[in-house]
Amino acid sequence: MKSRKSIAISSCLFAVLLSTASCNTDLLDVVPTDRVSDSSILTDSTLFESYVINRYMGVRLTDKEAEGTPPGFGRGFEYAMWSSVTDESIYNNDDNTWLIQRGQLAPENTGIAGTIWGRSYRSIREINYALANVQKVNMSAGMKTRLSAELRFLRAFRYQDLLRNYGEVVLMGDKVYELGEDFSNSAIYTRSSIKDVTAYILAELDAASKDLPTANNNSNWKLGRATKGAALALKARIALYAASPLYNAGTWQAAASAAKDVMNMGMYSLYTGGYDKLFLTAENNPEIIFERLYTRGARHVCLEISNAPNGFGGWGGNVPLQNFVDAYQMNNGKSIDDASSGYNPQDPYKNRDPRFYMTVLTNDAAYRGNTVQSFVPGGKDSKDGPSNWNTSKTGYYLKKYMNDALPIDNPWDIAGTQPWIYFRYAEILLSYAEAQNEAAGPDQSVYDAVNAIRKRTGVSMPALPTGLSQAQMRDAIRKERQVELAFEEHRYYDVRRWKIANVTENVPAYGMDVTKNGSTYTYTRKEALSGRHFEDKHYFLPIPRAEILASGGKLTQNAGY
Repeated sequence: MKSRKSIAISSCLFAVLLSTASCNTDLLDVVPTDRVSDSSILTDSTLFESYVINRYMGVRLTDKEAEGTPPGFGRGFEYAMWSSVTDESIYNNDDNTWLIQRGQLAPENTGIAGTIWGRSYRSIREINYALANVQKVNMSAGMKTRLSAELRFLRAFRYQDLLRNYGEVVLMGDKVYELGEDFSNSAIYTRSSIKDVTAYILAELDAASKDLPTANNNSNWKLGRATKGAALALKARIALYAASPLYNAGTWQAAASAAKDVMNMGMYSLYTGGYDKLFLTAENNPEIIFERLYTRGARHVCLEISNAPNGFGGWGGNVPLQNFVDAYQMNNGKSIDDASSGYNPQDPYKNRDPRFYMTVLTNDAAYRGNTVQSFVPGGKDSKDGPSNWNTSKTGYYLKKYMNDALPIDNPWDIAGTQPWIYFRYAEILLSYAEAQNEAAGPDQSVYDAVNAIRKRTGVSMPALPTGLSQAQMRDAIRKERQVELAFEEHRYYDVRRWKIANVTENVPAYGMDVTKNGSTYTYTRKEALSGRHFEDKHYFLPIPRAEILASGGKLTQNAGY
């Protein structure tokens, strides 16, 4: 990581030497006016805390990434969502996602995934710097302890992104690499095993959770910052991944226990104000464990304009796939491929799981005082409508996250105020159910966890059938994760950790054509994006070629690339 920076600086220095035979070193002694110096940060407790807070964000490293507001751990709401490299959706205008859908990833061409390695290690170095210097700052011992715990949580989160995207990665420990160091030592580029990386993350979260505040979202601890619940939630996720077939680095019992630790806190519960409202506000929301907040005036690309139908002035960005739509059960709890379910392919959106209508906009769906018209001929949200370059390629539009009270037209500094939720209680319940089922079979606690989600206020789906086998319960939990956690950056990692991506990601990307005939519609399945393809090497991303070259070839590439 740092070697690339040192090479870049050396090249700049070489250019300066070429331009002049002699150099007055005083000219280089200029105090920058656009940044805060290290000495200022370490002598001012307020500045140091601000430095810690800014580690929740990052820098823009590529086009169409976080316009205005710095990116957080993930891309969040900026243009293409991570769902659009899965079987949940495609991004209408590509945004460097299609090559992943088509299995064309290469070290030289990593598309939307190209900044994960660089941003993660940059952040880890910045965190290590703060941890190495926190004791020098004039503040209370209690605040030093709390900020140190917060930094260790942030570092663990960054390693989570490295682990789940690349598998074996380099563990930097507490080292702060500086310019001028010897980067020729191969040891600093040695990638640790998945088991060792997992153990490191879990140990960091154990340490952080002991010193982070336990108060929930209603506390005086600033919203959007790490708490004990956030650390334990990340631990539960990592433990679940570790036990999964792709990682094979932990036990299902340990994963169940980690999720149970969050449940036993007694601080979080399922939101009862409606599944659609759950994602619109962090205020008085007991389900949110950790989120990123956006406020009016924090300019960024808003969900409303990014994803709304073209007939309403939106860009029709992340459009749901038919593959995903088919995953929703009927409201009687039966899958649509069950002959007794009541599903009618020529009336396909009738009597479905209530979460479907809060996640996907279909033809004829009520929307902003009107209806969605994705039909042809003449539908305003079809290719016959205005701004038809934004027409959905799948026939669907995204509903989840959208706040209909906020404007689509000219939304800047007004709309896009929804929180981005990294952890919520439903994920914990589903993680517990999955791990407990694998560890001990479908006992009552597994049923209770899943049924609590299915029967929450505003959803009211039937409870799971009794007497399921372990394999049947496994399938039920996976389907529940697919619809409950849709568009929340889980599906990509779930199908990989279960090692079923070779099936789910090799199915064509389907959509739906809707043709209007008088007062009736005809629905015809279609391929919305050609060439969808997955190979075993795609279970992990390739390390960008630039990183391999910066290490002098000492950093090893993932298999198959």
